[in-house]
Amino acid sequence: MRPLLTAAIVSVGTELTTGVTRDTNSGDVARSLAQAGVVVRRLAALPDDQPALQRVLGEALEEVDLVVTTGGLGPTPDDLTREAIAAVVGETVAVDPEIERWLGELFARRGLPLVEANRKQAWTLPSVTTIPNDNGTAPGWWLDGPDGRVLIALPGPPRELHPMWDGWVRPRLEARGLGRAAAMVTLRTTGLGESLIADRLGELLDRSADPIVATYARADGVDVTITSHDREGWAAAARVAETAAEVDRRLEGHVWGRGPTTWASELAAALDERGWRLAIAEVGTRGALTALLGEGLGERLALAEALAERPAPHGRHAADPEALAARVRDLAGVEAALAMEIRARRGDTVVSIALEDPRGRHRERRVVFLGDDIGRGRAALAAAAVLLARLREPGGDGSGDA
Repeated sequence: MRPLLTAAIVSVGTELTTGVTRDTNSGDVARSLAQAGVVVRRLAALPDDQPALQRVLGEALEEVDLVVTTGGLGPTPDDLTREAIAAVVGETVAVDPEIERWLGELFARRGLPLVEANRKQAWTLPSVTTIPNDNGTAPGWWLDGPDGRVLIALPGPPRELHPMWDGWVRPRLEARGLGRAAAMVTLRTTGLGESLIADRLGELLDRSADPIVATYARADGVDVTITSHDREGWAAAARVAETAAEVDRRLEGHVWGRGPTTWASELAAALDERGWRLAIAEVGTRGALTALLGEGLGERLALAEALAERPAPHGRHAADPEALAARVRDLAGVEAALAMEIRARRGDTVVSIALEDPRGRHRERRVVFLGDDIGRGRAALAAAAVLLARLREPGGDGSGDA
């Protein structure tokens, strides 16, 4: 059998290309295939246009080993995926009596007749194996091509697609020979832009290299992925680990997490490691840091206060971030406290950060790119990074001023 090492995913529906509906299916299927060691070479969203769909499917079946379509399996005239597939493979559709009987029983249970339009969902081809759909009226199609390529057609609603993919399609693809053993690590970074990261990584980003190193800009930082596949004489996991260590070295401590982690989960783990709880005071941020962490800290976050502006002096002490950190720490009765304050400066945002914990006091000031909502969000990321680095510092709970 032809090994299924490359794939294309085609999402069908004018509602996708007009923006009425957001396509999440292609990303979910692509992620599942990538985890299996399949290289996804094409993602396409097409309107309900049979000639366009035929052209893309024909090209994909010449380029890759596996083609997956989502959508266009409904009963209406604009659902054209079956027609396009039939034209591409040169076969004629016919009604499958078993599927027609199943559809009739399905509608009868609802007290509805099986109208002519729904008989379209009972269509099949000589080379099709039907994929059962327990959550809808559109069975999927599995086609084995004469050259060993596979084409799979699935309905568009995620509540139907996911059970069919996870429970029926994916196991059969694996039995058929899906992908190859792969290793992948994602390093999450902070404090460096994508261009500076690319400059530091240099030749590691060569697309002809193995492992493949790639950068992906996200709202909360830049991710660096390192990927490789097993082959004779090549242990992918070991090579990925070596490259990840080199990336970490070149980025000089800007890596704060690995894999699908979040700031909240990393901070929660670091607080648990020390057995500390936290209090937060924010000035001018509209609660950006608290929003970043969400409910991820749980009971570890004893107090969070967002102030529009700096409070009046308390006695003889100015209510600067250092004083605020000490005040909220005492008020909440916790081990650690963070206070931050931002101000605009020539289109950017200056953030002052103060930490109080059993080891003493730590202060930092950073400038983050842009202002307003973007600046506030980036200031919150800077504060989270300072806090996480502080929590991860080696040493006990002594006293002193950092």
